[in-house]
Amino acid sequence: MSQSVLVAGSLVVSAVLVAVLASLLLWQPQAFAQGEVVAITERLVDPSVQRWGFIAAALATTIGALGAAYAVATVGAASVGALAEKPDLFGRVIILVGLAEGIAIYGLIVSVLILNKL
Repeated sequence: MSQSVLVAGSLVVSAVLVAVLASLLLWQPQAFAQGEVVAITERLVDPSVQRWGFIAAALATTIGALGAAYAVATVGAASVGALAEKPDLFGRVIILVGLAEGIAIYGLIVSVLILNKL
């Protein structure tokens, strides 16, 4: 039992690290670009402000995806148990799992809103 918990914990830690690294690598060229002040629509944006904006967008996507993964895992396990007892609950269970997946979409929306402000 303890070995399976250890394996599950290491898988969760690995998934978190992969998600964080993927998000940072996705925005890495913009986040760590070295350059002078960039003019965007008649405004001057400091590169350090842009860097923090890109990092915030990456973190919004990462945290949203991790929250959605945890919610889907929790709701999915409970829904399988509920469907084993009452198969007629399928429609309600699908709605609950869909709501849990919506958290990732909210993270993406926040990321796009942050990027639009830069």
